[in-house]
Amino acid sequence: MPSELMSVSPVDGRYHAKTASLSAYFSEYALFKYRVHTEVEYLIALSKTIPQLKDMTDEHRTALRSLIEKFSEEDAARCKEIERTTNHDLKAVEYWIKEQLPKMQPVVKEEWAEFIHFGLTSQDANNTAIPLMLKDAISKVMLPTYDALVQTIKGLAEEWKHVPMLARTHGQPATPTTVGKELMVFVERLNNQLTQLRAIPNSAKFGGATGNFNAHHVAFPNIKWIEFANDFVNNVLGLNRSQFTTQIEHYDNLGAICDAIKRINTILIDFSRDMWMYISMHYFKQKIKAGEVGSSTMPHKVNPIDYENAEGNLGIANALLEHFAAKLPISRMQRDLTDSTVLRNLGVPLGHILVSITSLNKGIGKLMINEEQIKKDLGDNWEVCAEAIQTILRREAFPKPYEALKELTRVNTKVTQETLHQWIDTLNISDAVKTELKAITPFNYLGPGLF
Repeated sequence: MPSELMSVSPVDGRYHAKTASLSAYFSEYALFKYRVHTEVEYLIALSKTIPQLKDMTDEHRTALRSLIEKFSEEDAARCKEIERTTNHDLKAVEYWIKEQLPKMQPVVKEEWAEFIHFGLTSQDANNTAIPLMLKDAISKVMLPTYDALVQTIKGLAEEWKHVPMLARTHGQPATPTTVGKELMVFVERLNNQLTQLRAIPNSAKFGGATGNFNAHHVAFPNIKWIEFANDFVNNVLGLNRSQFTTQIEHYDNLGAICDAIKRINTILIDFSRDMWMYISMHYFKQKIKAGEVGSSTMPHKVNPIDYENAEGNLGIANALLEHFAAKLPISRMQRDLTDSTVLRNLGVPLGHILVSITSLNKGIGKLMINEEQIKKDLGDNWEVCAEAIQTILRREAFPKPYEALKELTRVNTKVTQETLHQWIDTLNISDAVKTELKAITPFNYLGPGLF
C-alpha cells in the first residue's frame, strides 16, 4: 500500500487515521468481500429452492459462509489477479469462489460450482453488495459519529442554558437569547435530519440481465422467482428489493440518502460558521496547546482552524453527494456504465465528513466561554429592551408604543439604562407599570426558558 506521503487523496493520505474506519466498507477489499457475501448467500438460498442443490447440508452452508467471514486481503488480491485476465471484477469474484469449493470440507459436489452467479448479471451482485456496504457504513460508523457529536453539543447547551447572550439578526443587536438555546437549535435540526436519514430504505436490484428474471424462468419455469428474490434481498440481505428495474437499481433512494446526509452536513456548516463568528466576537476563547503555531509570521494568532477545516471538508462532501444524487438515478435505456465509476467513490464524501467531525470535536473541546465579553455586549445594547417595553405598553393601551420606542431607539446615539429609564419616567402610565418596565434588562429579557 502506498505511504500516506504518496497518496493522491488526503482522505487516504493526510487524513487516513481519521477515515480508517471506512476501509471495511468502501475499500477495494471491502467491495470484493461484500460481493462474495451476496454470491455465497445467493448460492445458499438456491440450495433451498432448486433440486440440483438439494444435497447441500448445513455443514456445507457453514463452510460456504466461512468464505465471507475469513475473506482476507490475500483473497482480495487473488480476485484482482483473476481480474487482470477477465477484465471484469465481478466475474473474478465468481471464479475465485469456484476456486475455493474444491478446498472445502465437507466435500462440495463439482457440479454445484455452476450455480454460483446462476442467472445473474453483475448488477444483481453489485446492486446488493453496494447498498449493503453503504447501509453498514452508515449504521456502524456514520450514525454513531453524528449522534456522538449531537450529544456533545447538547451537553454544552445544558451547561450554558442559563447564560444570557445578545442575539444578532442581520448582524445587528436583537432580542437576547441564551448560549444554550442557540446550541439547542443545532441539536434539534440535526436530530430531525438524522431521523429522516434512518427512515430511507436501502434499495437493491435483483432480477437478472434486464430485471425480468428471463434466465431464471427459462431454466426453472415452475419456481416463483419474484417471491424468491424478495425473500432473499429483503430477509436474507436485509435490504429492500425494487420490484421493477432495468439492469440496475434506480438509485432514487440512494440519492435520497445522499441528499439527507447533505442536509446534515449543511447544518454542520452553519454550526461551524456560527462558532467561528462567536470566537471572533470573543464570546469563546480557545484553549492553547503548547508548541502549536497559529501563523508563520504573527506569533500571537490562535485561529479557529478546526471550524474552518470542518467547513471545507463538509463542502467537499456535499459537492460529491450532490453529484451522486443528481447523476445516479439517470442511466441510458436499460443501463449504461456511468454509475459504476461514480459508485466507487461513495466512501469519499463520508471520509471528508469524518475528518470534519473530528475537527469539530477538537474545536468544541477547546472552547472556554467568555462570560465577561458576553455580558459586556449585553450591557452595551440596552436598546434591545425596546421590544419588551413596547409590548407591555400595548398591553396597557398606551397610544402608538412601537412608534414611541422607535423614535427613542432607532437613532445613531447610544441607548443606555439611564436614558431608557429617564424616558420611562416621562410616560403617562402608572408607577407600577413604570417599575415593571424598569425591571427589564438585557440580562433578564430571555423568555420562559425553552428547555
